[in-house]
Amino acid sequence: MRRLPPLNAIRMFEAAARHLNFNRAAGELHVTPSAVSHQIRLLEKFLGVKLFLRQNRQVALTPQGENYLAAIHEALERIGAATERATATGATGPLTLSVAPAFASPWLVPRLAGFQLAHPDIEVRLISSLDLVDFTQSDVDVAVRYGLGHWLGLRSHRLFSEELVSLCSPGLRKGPPVLRRPADLRSATLLHVLSRMGQWRTWLALAGVKGIEAEQGPKFHTTPLALEAAVAGQGVAIADRRLVTPYIESGRLVVLFDAPLPSESAYYLVYPEERAGNPRVAAFRKWLLSEVASAPSPLPSL
Repeated sequence: MRRLPPLNAIRMFEAAARHLNFNRAAGELHVTPSAVSHQIRLLEKFLGVKLFLRQNRQVALTPQGENYLAAIHEALERIGAATERATATGATGPLTLSVAPAFASPWLVPRLAGFQLAHPDIEVRLISSLDLVDFTQSDVDVAVRYGLGHWLGLRSHRLFSEELVSLCSPGLRKGPPVLRRPADLRSATLLHVLSRMGQWRTWLALAGVKGIEAEQGPKFHTTPLALEAAVAGQGVAIADRRLVTPYIESGRLVVLFDAPLPSESAYYLVYPEERAGNPRVAAFRKWLLSEVASAPSPLPSL
């Protein structure tokens, strides 16, 4: 294991470097200026380099000191965040969720009021993001991820498998050209989601359609953007059947062709193993799994 300098010396160096004043650092840490000076001398001896230039009662960081400050500041921030998470009671504070836009907007957000009604003491913070959250470096408590369900160090609960359907506006479906069968997509514009570029290729293969460039057509950052483009008649979108129900019920989009085509991927609720007993996480897990189980079946094709 690597030799590490005393944490107390690092704390005092960070405060002194931030203030460029030993007296202010001492006041922040509730120690004497001489104690700060002593700890910094010990740290300089340990490292074998000078961290400060001392001139006329003023101090400035050496180049080595500037580099060391940049490195240890990030480390101290991570230690502080980890300490807060470890000492949290779990019964208070906000519940932070990280959810992909495709799942958040049409499916989760309309149902969240039910969770708040059942748990008025839990403040919910929802982050809609395509980023794969790093639980060790963020305040996120739980996430909804899209994939195969295997993430190291995380507990996962399958919500539902992805069932891909192709959709377009009612006007576009009527044509010309009329879209009656999958092969008719050869004359249509396909709309893509950048994070799901393989969806059309998968759908076309499952439908047995050949002769179509699966990646040609406009590309959008999120599924909701692609669906809005479809509503505007700009082309044919593809998405999970359960996540487009609001568009179908409102008549803004229609499902093309017949049965949805299954994908190997699914949506999962995930969180670190050590948070399984967290009261807020447990409450949200129970509620979300119940919502999924009681959700009505997707609408039939129109």
